[in-house]
Amino acid sequence: MTGQTAKSLADEMRAGQRDPVELVTEVFDRIEAHGDAALFIRQTRARAEAEARAARERLRAGNPASLLDGVPLAWKDLFDLRGTVTTAGSDVLRTATPAAKDAALVRAGMLAGLVTVGTVNMTEFAYSGIGLNPHYGTPRNPCDRVVHRSPGGSSSGSGAVVAAGIVPLSIGTDTGGSIRIPAAFNGVVGYKTSTGHHPMEGVFPLSRTLDTLGPLANTVEDCVLVDAALRGLAKPAVAAADPGGLDFVIPDAVMFDDLDPAVAAAFEATVARIAATGARVRRIALTELRETVEVIGRYGPLASAEAMDVHWDRLNGPDAARIDQRVVRRIRMADKMTAVDLIRLHESRRRLIAAVDAALGDALLICPTTPSVAMPIAPLEADVEVFFHHNFRTLRHTALGNFLDWCGLAIPNGSDGEGMPTSLMICGRHGRDGHLLAAGLALEKTIRG
Repeated sequence: MTGQTAKSLADEMRAGQRDPVELVTEVFDRIEAHGDAALFIRQTRARAEAEARAARERLRAGNPASLLDGVPLAWKDLFDLRGTVTTAGSDVLRTATPAAKDAALVRAGMLAGLVTVGTVNMTEFAYSGIGLNPHYGTPRNPCDRVVHRSPGGSSSGSGAVVAAGIVPLSIGTDTGGSIRIPAAFNGVVGYKTSTGHHPMEGVFPLSRTLDTLGPLANTVEDCVLVDAALRGLAKPAVAAADPGGLDFVIPDAVMFDDLDPAVAAAFEATVARIAATGARVRRIALTELRETVEVIGRYGPLASAEAMDVHWDRLNGPDAARIDQRVVRRIRMADKMTAVDLIRLHESRRRLIAAVDAALGDALLICPTTPSVAMPIAPLEADVEVFFHHNFRTLRHTALGNFLDWCGLAIPNGSDGEGMPTSLMICGRHGRDGHLLAAGLALEKTIRG
């Protein structure tokens, strides 16, 4: 099933050409053959086999639970699975009380017939765009079999497990780019939903204002299908748009500073391909993006302030020494923030969202998902300042979208001279998820080139 889409697997199972139980066996064989002990935090084989048997019975009776009944998937280890510990990638939670029930989205997945094979690794407490984890190891980026490169973060395992062809779907979270960056670095598709699009119940928080959920998959179509299944829809409400009716804008600020040459070249080539479809593509002044960077620099990061609230007791007790000090340092960026800073940050955010929404209208913004391709991890582990430089740069484009409350879609659009993927990001105003996905469905082949 390497590289096979969720849709093709589901179609084969409904046609009786594949068996869900046999597919689960194949998944666990592939996990073993892949040989990356850092990929999964927990495998749930007994649960997967039971869910696959239930899917087999429904499919044989001609009564599938959804269009993806029987399809295997993995969850980022922020989602509660009944009877297991949610570690959030942290050593301090390794012996925490097991979850009493599944997270709301996991329950929705079970009702749709999706088969849970386990939880995958991540940056500790979901606070990094690089994906390093000193407690459970850092998953290898499958796009480079020689050099151990960043899998992206914080949903590191979610990007790598799909890119490795082990499962066609993984559900991650995105607070500053944590779905779209792993998608970009691993050469898969990542969909950041609008805030509130999916329930957060049973998901370990980082920033309750900014946290969102979404899938990583091989195609935009798979993202559309799993999103519909998780919302209990019999079929997607989204269809491919007419390219001639699409309007794209390219901003003049921030998102094109200091790009890798291969990323810049891939973006310009993609823009030319999109324009050739008849879609409107225009470059606009969007000074609010630079102002957003300045506002965060002036008042402090919202995610850090809210993470400080979540982790206050840990950071002010003996557990602080057991947490990745890179994560501690990022959270403690809120140490100097005052109550007035937080109020002014929220006020500035509301103003900037309104201004940018007015500037975009019904247009979709496009830019490179990340300024670079996945970098080797050895220099990042060796020098904390090198790590912070690359982490800030990696998050630069995606985090703007979280602060400005956008939905977003990352789609592979080329590669550099070493074969490492580049990626295009499409962004839409909050709640415009259907429009975003319709554009992605229409243009995915064009974007991939």
